[in-house]
Order: sequence, then structure tokens, then C-alpha cells
Amino acid sequence: MADLQSEPGLLSGRVALVSGAGPGLGRVAAIELARHGADISLGARSSETLAAVATEIEAMGRRVTWRPTDITSAEDCRALVEQTVTELGRLDTLVNNAFLGGSGNLFADTFTSNEDDIWHRSMDTNLFGSLNMARAAIEPMKRQGEGSIVMVGTMAVREVKPNQGPYAISKAALLQATRTLSTELGRDGIRVNMVLPGYIRGAAVNAWIHRQAEERGVSVEEVEADLASTTALGSIPTEAEISGTIVWLASDLARPVTGQAIDVNAGQWM
Repeated sequence: MADLQSEPGLLSGRVALVSGAGPGLGRVAAIELARHGADISLGARSSETLAAVATEIEAMGRRVTWRPTDITSAEDCRALVEQTVTELGRLDTLVNNAFLGGSGNLFADTFTSNEDDIWHRSMDTNLFGSLNMARAAIEPMKRQGEGSIVMVGTMAVREVKPNQGPYAISKAALLQATRTLSTELGRDGIRVNMVLPGYIRGAAVNAWIHRQAEERGVSVEEVEADLASTTALGSIPTEAEISGTIVWLASDLARPVTGQAIDVNAGQWM
């Protein structure tokens, strides 16, 4: 796919907060939001990671603040939002990207291998943690009379597969929460939407491709071609391309859009 193109300054004067702003989509989303003019607030568990991403954003000439944040802690979420408003003056967009992945085990196995806690931890992070961040962000958005909350979902809520239970179910619950919040917050000028990526061209998928090539005894290029052939566009979206949809949802171009779950997967399921 061609490089993302968008209107310079699309988010000028805006402030966006990205949770889970570590390696991968969170970092790239923060950088793309900054590239389009937003000042950025970052939350993640690792101070080292946050400082590194902040340095990249500062080099782009944008203001940035960050705070180590565990989204399962409502107090951490409130503190990050308060710091954002204090240092950057407002909060226009929340990107709820922080998540906990699945265990890779079947449902029955999670209860026979002492892994049943993965169900609680998945819900605590992917559902309740995201709602902690949303609850904290809603107050400044209400005062401003507008705001955009973007939940990051997953293809697992569209294509049901084994071994993904805790992750898929917690994200499916977040999808319903997205729709519910959109109906409750619309009159306050707050839009709530979700992006549902499929495979994302990044470190995790690249590692999977290399493992598959080794296990199958074929070339990396053959595995890449097989994976890309499952999409209508014949390609696997990059983190920057996924972030383009997040930028759009943060902008006034998406002002009439709320309560939507947008598949961002190059046409993998239609």
C-alpha cells in the first residue's frame, strides 16, 4: 500500500491520549496523531518505553506528557488524565490501545492448568481497564462539549477461533460497551467508536510468519503471500495504516460517526 497521506494539521490544537503506548500499534498511533498536529499524552507500564516514544514525538515539534499507568487501576487512569489536562490544557481524543492477549489454550485447559486467572485478568484489562480510562477521560471532554474515544478491538470478535477465548470474549464485551457509551455520551458531543484490526504488519506478525516458514519448510515470502491472499486487497495493513483510521476518527472528518466498529483489515472478512 502507498504511504498514508492526509491533510497537514488535521488535528492541530488537539490533544490525544494513547494508552498502551509501547512498541507496536500504540507507539505508531501516537506518532501518527502527532504527525497530523496533535499534542500527545502517553500511558503504559514501562517508564523506559514511554520516555523513548516521548522523545520521538518531541522531535516532531509536538508537546508531550507521559506517566506510567496500569489501566486496571482507576486511580492511575485518573492521574494520567489529570496530568494531561494540567500540562497540555485539554483532552480531545482517547485511544484505548492497552490490552492483554490470550493464553493460547482451549477453554477446558485454562481450568485444568491453573490458568483460569487469565479470564479474570483479560476482563480486568481489556474491558474494565478500558472503561477506567474512558471514565476518567469523559469529564474533561464533557466540559469541552466534545471528544472522541477510540477503542482498539480485534479480528477475534469477527472470526471465532479456538484458543482465543479470554481475549476474544473480553474484546467482544468492549465492543458492546463501545455501542452503549456512544448512546449515553452522544448528547455531550462525545463520539465512541472501535477499530477492529486483522493481521497487522509489525513485529508480532513478522515473527509468526518466520515461525510458520520454518515449521512448514517453505520460504518467508510464500507464507507472506499466503497470508496476504486471504484479504481482498492482497496485502497486510501496517501499523501506520491502521493508525490512519484512528487519526480519522479523532478528526472532525468523522464528526457524524459514533457507535461504529470499523474493520481495518484490507478486506479479510466481508
